[in-house]
Amino acid sequence: MRRVLPSLTALQFFESSARHLSFTRAAEELNVTQSAISRQIRALEEYLGRDLFRRVKKRLKLTAAGEAYAAQVRDLLDRAEAATLQVMAYSDAGGMLNVGTLPTFGARWLVPRLGDFKTTWPDIQLNLITQTREFNFSREGIDIAIHFGEDNMPGCVFHRLMGETLIAVCAPKILKENDDLPIARERVRNCTLLQHSTRPRAWQDWLAATGVAVVDELAGPRFEHFHMVIQAAVAGLGLALLPEFLVREELDNGRLVAPFDVSIPNRHAYYVVYPEEKENNFAVRAFRDWIIATCRAESAQSTAA
Repeated sequence: MRRVLPSLTALQFFESSARHLSFTRAAEELNVTQSAISRQIRALEEYLGRDLFRRVKKRLKLTAAGEAYAAQVRDLLDRAEAATLQVMAYSDAGGMLNVGTLPTFGARWLVPRLGDFKTTWPDIQLNLITQTREFNFSREGIDIAIHFGEDNMPGCVFHRLMGETLIAVCAPKILKENDDLPIARERVRNCTLLQHSTRPRAWQDWLAATGVAVVDELAGPRFEHFHMVIQAAVAGLGLALLPEFLVREELDNGRLVAPFDVSIPNRHAYYVVYPEEKENNFAVRAFRDWIIATCRAESAQSTAA
């Protein structure tokens, strides 16, 4: 069946006009005349049978239909552009690879190791996409991702990379203010607990392991990313519960200390995951094999030490 689609030119002209709320600025951006923009918008409105813009006191505004359509058209054009660039960069032994990763994991663990990957596979161009929510491969154009949680995404292939051990850390100055903190775990009751918004039960689990009860283990400033929690702990804002491997640098240089001898393993793990249909993609396989080998080598080195 023939698709019900307007011209790509009309969609591009509409998206630019909707973003700028100006035919003049859209014309400047697209290097065409204002009358060309007006003609395409008029043709698009006739095709849709809906007004997309209205003028209010000589200012251009989107109608309700125009506003809804603009968001979808923008997403469509973004994905079409990404697909086009990926095909243009494609080669049998290289190409473009979109890698999804958690923000702090990407910044603190993945990026420092990418030089090794680039040396091994110089023809593969990596693009990192970060977010805290679960990745949607088809909608976001992601080829392979680092996932924390369980290996239960339908239609995807999972390979376990590493587990995670959580430890409580704080700035050295908190120890000076609470001299007996390393000795009496009960002093945790007097400390602010820094919260991670995607790990709401973490402090509950840790406190249960220590046998210490607090009035409200969910109280305390809340942060979306581990990076923010780490910075808050370094700044002395309270106790933070963090994956040990993410704060190894701060522990080694003394910006953070681990005052308790309690650590708890997380039942979840880090995985590299990709859609089943990407399993034979050269770049996906190259990145998968590299990151699995890197994690195994570091795990063996840690065990030997």
